[in-house]
Amino acid sequence: MRGNSISGEGIPMQLTLARHPITEILFGIQTQLDGTVLVIDPEELRRVLLEDETIESVNFEIVRPGESCRAGPIFDIVQPRAKEPGSSPDFPGILGPPVTAGVGITHVLEGAAVSVLAERSPGESRSVTGRVLEMTGTAAEATVYSSLRHLVIIPHTRAGVPIHTIDKAYRVAGLKVAVYLGRAALNQTPESTQTFEQVGPGEEGREGLPRFAYVGQIFSRQRKPAVDEPILYGANTEGMLPIVLHPDEWLDGAIVPSLQSWFGGTETYFYQNHPVILELYRRHQAGEINFVGTIATIAGSDNFDRDRHCRAAANLVKWNLKADAVALTKWGGGLPHADLAETARLLERMGIRTAVMVSDMSKDRRVESALLFNFPEVNAIVYNGGNGTQWEIPRVERIITATPALAELLGGPMMIGAWNVVGVTNQQGASRMRALVY
Repeated sequence: MRGNSISGEGIPMQLTLARHPITEILFGIQTQLDGTVLVIDPEELRRVLLEDETIESVNFEIVRPGESCRAGPIFDIVQPRAKEPGSSPDFPGILGPPVTAGVGITHVLEGAAVSVLAERSPGESRSVTGRVLEMTGTAAEATVYSSLRHLVIIPHTRAGVPIHTIDKAYRVAGLKVAVYLGRAALNQTPESTQTFEQVGPGEEGREGLPRFAYVGQIFSRQRKPAVDEPILYGANTEGMLPIVLHPDEWLDGAIVPSLQSWFGGTETYFYQNHPVILELYRRHQAGEINFVGTIATIAGSDNFDRDRHCRAAANLVKWNLKADAVALTKWGGGLPHADLAETARLLERMGIRTAVMVSDMSKDRRVESALLFNFPEVNAIVYNGGNGTQWEIPRVERIITATPALAELLGGPMMIGAWNVVGVTNQQGASRMRALVY
């Protein structure tokens, strides 16, 4: 994989992000970007979302940093972005044809977010609060989302619709709004641009640099995906084997979270700003490494699945990407933890150095519960947050929910764990938490 063109199209495989800072969001009579102020026509936006028959009605709220406000449960958070004409489609496979993502110019409204609420709690097993958006206080200081200006979407879906259909409507609604808002910047001059350098195993001029790859899980077979669930280019990953992706595909809409991850883990915003991929790109540009590509994989449901996926991923890293070193992240709980470790063990035995990211999901906070593998060769381990941290969050002046019952539930004051404040914990590197020995 050289990563320099799309087969048969001759279009350079290179992504440019055109960044437009947003300092305020207001409602108005016409959606437009006025300097750093994003003005939104709520009636036009409502018509866009009501094209989906699953959504019966929808409301909008604006939330700002430092506001005494709590919103939830959060289904997804998306950064407003839109592709320039002549580039690859917006969210290919979901909003557009399944053409390779990561090509051309993407306009980014930096400092803004689209946050989609759910109409139900995930239940006792994942905490009845679900994930909440905190905009002030100690818990808010631990998440990047408290520094953004949010357009909150409050959907009301039709009665009797299956849950997976409702969740897909939530997902598509967030993506459609993000693109709708991003298009306000298409005719504007960005404050800055960032073009990602070419990557690939055969990249010239990087001889002698360590060849570095990334292996990221995007789903776990602990759960069964819905038939029409969009994860990778609109597909649900059923029957998927590990696949080589250009890093720009991750950053530009090829991958979105599973519908089953809204109670914790990842948001679309995370994939758009993937911290591991962006850090590898930074080191690539600085001339420290040769970033040769990525592998997207899934965690298996049993030992047979695990052996197949782990060996396939390791072989792609060794023989296709020809990497010297690799960073690995997981998706989900215990079984993905085991797949992560086994893939790293196989790579180490192939002579490829590994670094793995792990998170403690054990509810009893015992070391014995958190230690799911002990391979001596897998010894570069980064801990990126777990369930241990809790805060007592106060009652706030403003509660945004989809139902009165949820408003009562989230009103506070109450104790809340780090996993239930959106943006605090993330199993793939987007976390400010770290482990301390004391």
